[in-house]
Parts: sequence; C-alpha cells; structure tokens
Amino acid sequence: TKKKKRYHSTTLSITPPTHRMPKKEDLTDFGIVSDKNIGQVRVLNGAIFPVKYNDKFYSDLLLPERQEWSKLAYYSDILVGGVSCRFENDDNLTVAPEKATKVYIMTLGVLAPYRTLGIGKKMLEHVINLCSNRSNIKHIYLHVQTNNDTAIAFYKKFDFQIAETIPDYYKRIDPPNCYLLKKELQH
Repeated sequence: TKKKKRYHSTTLSITPPTHRMPKKEDLTDFGIVSDKNIGQVRVLNGAIFPVKYNDKFYSDLLLPERQEWSKLAYYSDILVGGVSCRFENDDNLTVAPEKATKVYIMTLGVLAPYRTLGIGKKMLEHVINLCSNRSNIKHIYLHVQTNNDTAIAFYKKFDFQIAETIPDYYKRIDPPNCYLLKKELQH
C-alpha cells in the first residue's frame, strides 16, 4: 500500500515594518565647502554651469562668513549639487553680512540625473529661510540665461520675478543675454 503525502498549509502573518522607507528628500544632506572638497566643487560647477568660475570665486567660498550661505548637496552621500551666495549692499558691492541689503545667488545647480528629486528646492528654501531671518536683507537676486526656461520656471515657483533683461551679460556662451530674477522679502 502506498502512503499518501500530507501537506500542511501554513498561514503567513505579514506585519508591516516598524521602520519607514526614506522619502527622496530624506536622502538629501547639506555639507560645507572646505579646502578638502573645493576641487570637487570645481568639477561639479564645470559639469552643471556653462560659465567657468575663476580662482577668486572658489577662494571666496572658503571665507567663514560664507559657510552657511555656500552649501553642497549630497544625495545618498553622492555630491550632486550646490549653492553659493554673497552679500551685497545697494551699490552691488560685496559686504559683510550685517551691512548687506541683498543676497546674490552666484550658483545654484544640481546634476541633471538628480534634478527631479527636490534637491534644488531644498537648497533654495535654505537660502530663502536664511534671508528671512535677517531683517536687513530686502531681496534675493540672480542671473539666468534667457533661454533657460527650466530655471526661470523653477524660480518663479518661489516668487522670483524677471526684473530686467541684460543684453550681452555672458561673454563666452550663447545666447549671451540674461534675465535678472529678483525676489522681494517681506519681514
């Protein structure tokens, strides 16, 4: 006589994990610009922007008063973007933070494959929040190439307005014209 095989059914109990999956924004961290990573900042800017920045630009990023205003963006520990700003007075001269009336965003960029992850948004919000906490800062501004529709739309989401068109602003890129985008701050 043959024995019949018996199969036992097992009920699986699926319990939700006690941890949550990280959101895209949670994978983004900021770091400071230092003499140890300034070479990486040069490479990053070369990959993102059509403009080549001079040595003084990079040495100025290392100034102590710029540390909070110049940040590197890391996504899952990979350097993917950065923002750098400077303080100016009404005569467009670079000044100490306490004498500034405006902030100029010199660079704000993210490598192309990481541009839909909210990293640029997080960097711009960082700058806006810093400015909002300083009553002497009346507005934030930057220059954007006139054909950069993506950047213009991005800044408009944060209430930046086209304040002026500047012909022949850029010397070695085409088109050479730019918009001056400006955001007024309400304190």
